[in-house]
Amino acid sequence: MERFPISPGERPEETDPSRHSADTASATINEQGIVIGWSEGARRLLGYVTSEVIGLPAARLLADVVSDAARRAPPGQERWSGTVALRHRDGHRVDVGLLAHRSTTTGGAGKWLVLSPVPGTSRTPWNESMREWAFTQSPCLLAIFDTDLRLMRANAGVERALSLSEAAMRGLRLPDIAPDPVSDEIERRMRLALETGEPQRVGTFVQPAGTSAEHDWATSLAPLRDPDGQVRAVCLAAHDRTEVESTRQQPSLLSDADAHIGTTLNSARTAQELTDVTVPRLADFVAVDLLDPPPRGDEPPPGPAAGPVAMCRTAVRSVLAGSPESPVGVGGTIVYPPLSPPAECLTAGRGVMYGTDDPVIARWVAQDPGAAWVREYGTHSMMAVPLRAGGVALGMAVFGRHQRREPFEPEDLRLAERLTTRAAVSIHNARRHTRERTNTMTLQRSLLPQTLPDQRALEIASRYLPASTESGVGGDWFDVIPLSGARVALVVGDVVGHGMRAAATMGRLRTAVRTLADVDLPPDELLTHLDDLIIHLTSDEAGAEGAGGIGTTCLYVVYDPVSRHCTLARAGHPPPAVVSPDGAVYLLDVPVGPPLGLGGLPFETMETELAEGSILALYTDGLLQTRDHDIDDALDGMFAALSRPASTLETVCDRVLTGLLTHRPEDDVALLVARTRALHADRVAAWELPSDPSIVAQARRRTADQLTAWGLDEATFVTELMVSELVTNAIRYGRPPIQLRLIHENSTLICEVSDSSSTAPHMRRARTFDEGGRGLLLVAQLAQRWGTRHAPIGKTIWAEQSLAGY
Repeated sequence: MERFPISPGERPEETDPSRHSADTASATINEQGIVIGWSEGARRLLGYVTSEVIGLPAARLLADVVSDAARRAPPGQERWSGTVALRHRDGHRVDVGLLAHRSTTTGGAGKWLVLSPVPGTSRTPWNESMREWAFTQSPCLLAIFDTDLRLMRANAGVERALSLSEAAMRGLRLPDIAPDPVSDEIERRMRLALETGEPQRVGTFVQPAGTSAEHDWATSLAPLRDPDGQVRAVCLAAHDRTEVESTRQQPSLLSDADAHIGTTLNSARTAQELTDVTVPRLADFVAVDLLDPPPRGDEPPPGPAAGPVAMCRTAVRSVLAGSPESPVGVGGTIVYPPLSPPAECLTAGRGVMYGTDDPVIARWVAQDPGAAWVREYGTHSMMAVPLRAGGVALGMAVFGRHQRREPFEPEDLRLAERLTTRAAVSIHNARRHTRERTNTMTLQRSLLPQTLPDQRALEIASRYLPASTESGVGGDWFDVIPLSGARVALVVGDVVGHGMRAAATMGRLRTAVRTLADVDLPPDELLTHLDDLIIHLTSDEAGAEGAGGIGTTCLYVVYDPVSRHCTLARAGHPPPAVVSPDGAVYLLDVPVGPPLGLGGLPFETMETELAEGSILALYTDGLLQTRDHDIDDALDGMFAALSRPASTLETVCDRVLTGLLTHRPEDDVALLVARTRALHADRVAAWELPSDPSIVAQARRRTADQLTAWGLDEATFVTELMVSELVTNAIRYGRPPIQLRLIHENSTLICEVSDSSSTAPHMRRARTFDEGGRGLLLVAQLAQRWGTRHAPIGKTIWAEQSLAGY
């Protein structure tokens, strides 16, 4: 025989023996009609071995010559069946019925799989007994009624459903067998089937004994015809769609669980969502009980509980109004005795299923008054399923059925376990988030000012609101730092991001700001040092999440109550608002610098004079960037709140927050409000001094006279000593002009000596025979604190002493 080549990719193939046994003849034919597959069954049918057939045109196997058109299936047809005459290898004719399926290869070519049973291989002959078995053992309810609509035959399903034997029902009409309006409707439809010869359908059936009303029945009525076409009877077939719907319900229930369980980071809400999803679709009653979070996430010890297990009833739902099955309300404590099913479930770490006739349930009900609901409400089936996630037992869920008559099945338990697992993961995440948020807030609050420092330059009020639970605590902070010369620094900052890392970065920055403020750096230089710090932090944390603080903003303000001058600089932070004594509100046009962490860009300062009694408001962007307002509306709201007269700054803070925040903020909010005070001329004395050693005595006399005028004679001796040493150092090591200034601020006396030299003094310990070097050491011992601050030209040495002891 002439063979044809097989296309590339169409290698000869054997039919999968697991799919087609030797009793089935199968062959594979490509689109060109060439045989490319041959099975053992095909060999038995036609006698050809595989090597004799592969590559031959399939038409060579036909016993009759047919046209090319007859050999081809209609275009687009995927299945063909019919009887074909084939030629056996020994030449005799074989008439067989064929079934052919078309499929597409991975290369896109089509092929046909042709199948036929091998004659004489049927193991079970079809006979009347088989027909009888099919009728009596069918899973459907089958019954045959004659033309008078009297029962002729009924299968075992009908007998079970109606709790009657076929003999007891034979010869009776359906309304006689089961008096019910449904029976009347079915009989009416059977009569229509007899009269019209058309099948009828009814969406219900007589409620079978022992089943609940929740069963969904479908009934079909078909006329039965004799060989002459005459309708001789009607066949009733009914099947229960409840099991089918129950099987379909599982994917639907799981899909709903994905959408509705764990929508928030709230354990109680998640527990309630679990009960809402499962009642009434899975159970008639569900309760979720949670254990208190274990310390450090420890897992309860293995083995049976040593004592009763106490849990918090977190959620409950029932098909009965008010969930009367629950012995305690939501939020109450429920205690399960040792060895009770819920306690055993929690210990074993897996779900269990019980019938209420189980001795374990009976013992529990007898032992625990809180389990009386099992008997009282007719619960006949229960499941207890633990909630576990992250290796930790979180609690458990109890499922019960008392309205639905079907008991829980293993499929129901598996479904409940999948649902509770989803809820447990959400609850575990919520608890972890809550724990992390608590730790972060604890850290953050420990880093924020606990009390505002005592100073006379400004009246201060502040507010701090952490972000909502979903957003996480951020890195906003504020500080009030007393400086030399009765000045005060105000700082507000916002570290990018949320969580522990943002809070830790905030703590580092706040510490750095305090350190830099202590050396009296100007605002622009201080921000430059902070910028460098953020860059170093980013470099140190390379590979960690985020950008290490890049994008952090800061506003630094220094107020001098003597000159009433305010010096400001900002790094990407919103400008402060000012309320003048006459009620006008405006933003200070502070030159905006880049956020911290970019590096290489300068910061600029702004100086302005504020009238006594002006209000200065510093804030973070969480105050203005709310979901309810755009930025312009938020600014208008803040201006309106600030402009309203208020007796205290606490009232001002409350008005601002109330006016702008209608819900928990999505970002942290820090608000710092200050009212300016002034130190008038009667509290400040200043003298220009020539650079002459003889002037030191005059400086002491002027100091003594001024202290007498202030009523501070008792402080004269110490102050004269400090003035003498500081003025002497300025004359000896500094450059003119030299200024002596005394500031009396409440219980503090400040002595300052300025000169034009930028050389910073340093304290040292003089040796025995040294003639100098003891001045700053003496000042340090006499003063409460002392230091140096630099100006664009020159420096100032200052010393403070407390007047509390005088």
